Amino acid sequence: MEGFLVSKTLFCACELGVFEQLHESQRPLSVSELAVSLGCSEDGTERLLNACVSLELLNANTDPHGTVVYSNTEMSSVFLTKSSPTSLFHSIEYSSRTIYLCWHYLNDAVREGKNQYEKAFGVNSKDLFEALYRSDEEMVKFMHLMNSIWNICGRDVVTAFDLSPFRCICDLGGDFFKDELPQADLYILARILHDWTDQRSVELLAKIYHSCRPGGGVLLVESLLYEDDSGPLTAQLYSLNMLVQTEGRERKASDYSRLLNAAGFTHVHIHHTGKIYDAILARK
Repeated sequence: MEGFLVSKTLFCACELGVFEQLHESQRPLSVSELAVSLGCSEDGTERLLNACVSLELLNANTDPHGTVVYSNTEMSSVFLTKSSPTSLFHSIEYSSRTIYLCWHYLNDAVREGKNQYEKAFGVNSKDLFEALYRSDEEMVKFMHLMNSIWNICGRDVVTAFDLSPFRCICDLGGDFFKDELPQADLYILARILHDWTDQRSVELLAKIYHSCRPGGGVLLVESLLYEDDSGPLTAQLYSLNMLVQTEGRERKASDYSRLLNAAGFTHVHIHHTGKIYDAILARK
């Protein structure tokens, strides 16, 4: 029931720069030092820091003068500082400033069966990516989100299959419904089809099929639901997020196989990584 309190504590600490400030200082800091550097009240800063200690995001120790000083835990240094190669800072920022606001209207999304950008941000969501990219700042935030996720998950999905036979690989992005696609041996669609309806997904896959060289294929990267709908919980929650944010949904492996077959692809191979994202390889 109170999970959102934990999320917002993490979001707040990241957005205010707590972990970044401690990283840059290269030494533990007191409440008063952090409050000044963050431009925050000392009382509020102390409460936030102590909550982060209980969440094991910060360490608290007493210095020789009897003052409590704070430092990053190893986990925070690895995942919450911007300079870390495995930083999740941008994912956290996007969760706080965009996804969290959309989820405020989850009730409406369930009732209406459509995304909630209009209520959350006052923008027309008829064109999904016009809503997502409603400003240059939002477009950059979205791209940072996608990049930071692959800092953690990229290796698992890229190494799921032997891709060495594919000499020319296209990582698909941009306005792929309107733009002409370049010829390639393999097209990678990482967290793309879950944004779209079945009809739009088949439309895109068919377009890829016609651009794909003989013997080539497509690699889908998605969070797969179990065939009996019993989980995994992360994929089920992501599917709710697709409801409040997009036209799509998370799907089962059999659903993606059906969409790929409808577009002309055969020899569909599924690889469950055991982590957040799975991989599906289909050949032309």
